[in-house]
Amino acid sequence: MQILKVEDRKSEKMFLDTARVIYKNDNTWVCPLDNDIKSVFNPSMNPYFKHGMVQRWVLTDENKCLNGRIAAFIDHNLAGSYDQPTGGIGFFECIDDEPSAFLLFNTARDWLREKGMEAMDGPINFGETDKYWGLLVKGFTHPSFDVPYNPPYYQQLFQSYGFRTYYKMEGFHLDITKPLPERFIKIAEWVARKPGYSFRHFTWEEEERFTMDFARVFNEAWASFKIHFEPLEADYIKGVLKKAKAIIDEEFIWLAYFEEKPIAIYLMFPDVNQIFKHLNGKMNIINMFRFLYLKKRKTMTRAKGMLMGVIPKFQGLGIESAFILNLVKVFKNKPHYTEIEFSWVADFNPKMRKVFISVGSDPVKHYITYRYLFDRNKEFKRYPIPDIKV
Repeated sequence: MQILKVEDRKSEKMFLDTARVIYKNDNTWVCPLDNDIKSVFNPSMNPYFKHGMVQRWVLTDENKCLNGRIAAFIDHNLAGSYDQPTGGIGFFECIDDEPSAFLLFNTARDWLREKGMEAMDGPINFGETDKYWGLLVKGFTHPSFDVPYNPPYYQQLFQSYGFRTYYKMEGFHLDITKPLPERFIKIAEWVARKPGYSFRHFTWEEEERFTMDFARVFNEAWASFKIHFEPLEADYIKGVLKKAKAIIDEEFIWLAYFEEKPIAIYLMFPDVNQIFKHLNGKMNIINMFRFLYLKKRKTMTRAKGMLMGVIPKFQGLGIESAFILNLVKVFKNKPHYTEIEFSWVADFNPKMRKVFISVGSDPVKHYITYRYLFDRNKEFKRYPIPDIKV
C-alpha cells in the first residue's frame, strides 16, 4: 500500500475518484458534485482557511488501484477550546480492510500531532456542521444533499481503531402527505397569532434585509454551542443563495420576527440530490441540460431542511412549530412534494428533538461524531448532554 499526498490535479482527481470506486456497486449512494467537494479545499472559496489548514491523502494498493482517502484539518478558532487541542478528519472513504483504514487514520493522526493537536474528531467537515458531518450508523436509505452516507462497515473500522462516541445525532423525516397532529396545530396556530409576532418567507426583492437578519439570528442562536461555530456574514449568505438560485423556492426559507426584530430562521431547499443521482458528480454541458429537464419534470419530491435556529431569549416558545405549520401550508400548493428530511439534531439539543417528534416526524437516520485521543491513557470526555426536562 502507498499513501500519496493530494498536491496537484492528478492526485486531486484520484481523491475524487476514490468515492466512485468505493460505491460503484451501491445504487443508494449519490455522488456529490466534484466542484462542491473541491470547493471545501479551495482557500478562495472556503472561509475556514482564514484560520485553518488542511491536508489530504489517497491510498493505493500494489497495483495502483484506489483503496481509500482521508482529509485532516485544523480550525484554530475551535481547536483550543477543548480540554486538549483537537483537529478533525473527514471525507474518509475506504475498502473494507482494517490495515488500509488504520493506515489512513494513522497518517491523519500523525499530521495533526505534528501541528500540535492531541485529539481528532471525525468524520466531520472543514466548514459548517450542516455538511458532510458524522458517520451514518443506521438508516442506509437515500442520502439527501450534503448529508453523510457511507457503507455500514465504516462503523467497525472507526471503533476498532479506537474512536469513541463524542455525540450522537438523528435525522428526522416527515411524511407531509399525512396530517399534522391536532395538538401540534393548535400550539403552532396559537404561537403564530401572538401579538408582536410575524412570519415571513424570503423574497429576492428583499434579499438585502433578509441576509442581514438571517446572519444576525444565526450568530446569536449558535454562539452558545461549543461546536464548530463560525459567525456568518450577510455576504456569505448571499453567495450561498446565489449559488443555489436554480433550485431555491422563496417559500421554503423563513424568518420570524418579534416587534420587527428577527428572532428565528428556517432554511430549506428542494433536495437536489434527487437530480444529482443522475449526474455522477459532473456538471458539464450535457448534465446542465439534464438538470433542467429533471427539474422541470418535478423530479425533486423531497425537501431538505438545512437549519433552524432561534435566539436564546425566544427558545422554548414554540417558534419552530409555527415555521413548520407555515411550510405545510406551502406544500398544499406543491403536491409533488411528499417528504421533508430535517437536518440532524444532536443528543445535546433535546429541545429541538422534541419539536421534530411533536410534529410527527420520525428519527429514521442515526449518526455518530467520534473523537480519538492521541494519549490513550487520557480520560475521555463525551460532549455534555444538558440535564433539562423536555
